[in-house]
Amino acid sequence: MEKSTKTETYLITGGGGYFGFRLACALHEKKKAQVFLFDVRPPSQELPEGMVFLQGDIRDYDQVKKAVEGMDCVFHIASYGMSGREQLNRHLIEAVNIQGTEHVLRACVDYGVPRLVYTSTFNVVFGGQVIEGGDESLPYLPLHLHPDHYSRTKSLAEMQVLKANGTALKDGSGILRTCALRPAGIYGPGEQRHLPRIVGYIERGIFKFVYGKPSSLVEFVHVDNLVSSHVLAAEALTQERQCVAAGQAYFISDGRPVNNFEFFRPLVEGLGYTFPKVRLPLSLIYFFAFLTEIVHHCVGRVYNFQPLLTRTEVYKTGVTHYFSMTKARTELGYEPQRYDLDEVVQWFRSRGHGKRMRNTSPVKQFILNTVIIAAFVAVILSYLPVVGQ
Repeated sequence: MEKSTKTETYLITGGGGYFGFRLACALHEKKKAQVFLFDVRPPSQELPEGMVFLQGDIRDYDQVKKAVEGMDCVFHIASYGMSGREQLNRHLIEAVNIQGTEHVLRACVDYGVPRLVYTSTFNVVFGGQVIEGGDESLPYLPLHLHPDHYSRTKSLAEMQVLKANGTALKDGSGILRTCALRPAGIYGPGEQRHLPRIVGYIERGIFKFVYGKPSSLVEFVHVDNLVSSHVLAAEALTQERQCVAAGQAYFISDGRPVNNFEFFRPLVEGLGYTFPKVRLPLSLIYFFAFLTEIVHHCVGRVYNFQPLLTRTEVYKTGVTHYFSMTKARTELGYEPQRYDLDEVVQWFRSRGHGKRMRNTSPVKQFILNTVIIAAFVAVILSYLPVVGQ
């Protein structure tokens, strides 16, 4: 039997973001497909000819159903609250991550969409405990143990998505097949969520220390590897692939565990800065993040400042957690390509980032670093109880 030449239609929720747009471009270039992007804001880059942007809010079911109608596959990427001060906006996190996912699932069933690929996260099983080579047999982390609302809501949303697998479509055309991909931290040239924040810390002189054990290992995923995994997952939900991915979850990364701070060393040094030599205890940084969240809770409505770190970010960067790619390789055919940060460094340099040449003596730099670290430690210690009084 000849393979169908029908033009497939894809909808990408969160398509205006960095990853969503990269996925859209890959589908547009490599497949006979019509790609639609659904988001509250359009991409920062110009859309290729033939790609369509649909402006809408995932919290509004009427807008979601209009976007979903007529699609062959939906990539549900849209989410909120992954990092920084966004993690502290509980109401919006729940509205987007839980209610938004409910709207997408409902619309797929109501309008006969047969395939849904959900972008989840490592965090559905991780909450600060050490995980070495974990696989998909790991249970969900109990909801009350999640240190942040984003991870808790992503876990609930993933459960909804996988439970919906096999639901009969209302038009009688078949059933909805779903799967979930759990990526590590995303990087790549042009990434706008994490890397600019890190570069900002580097350039403002805040990145003066590291924390946690040098032996701690985490994982990252290059945006092009993540794009590849999503394309493969959509294919693995088809009859041609025996719907092998239906109802399944998959960990996705570059498959190269690395110390979080060593991973970013090429970025720091590539921009002309000195990599920190001071290492602080993880517990001290976690306590600082906890205090920062308390302060934000008290003053956030008046001054919504960007926390240096949240408790979840401390765990994600300082506690060992990495996962096996065996299931993704076997069932999806996922083979991550090898990337480094060279292209990221060049991207930032091409936009004017990088250390300006200054005649700062080593002695002056040492004194400055010492003062910054001492001030930081003094602030932390000032919150500790005084013994013997």
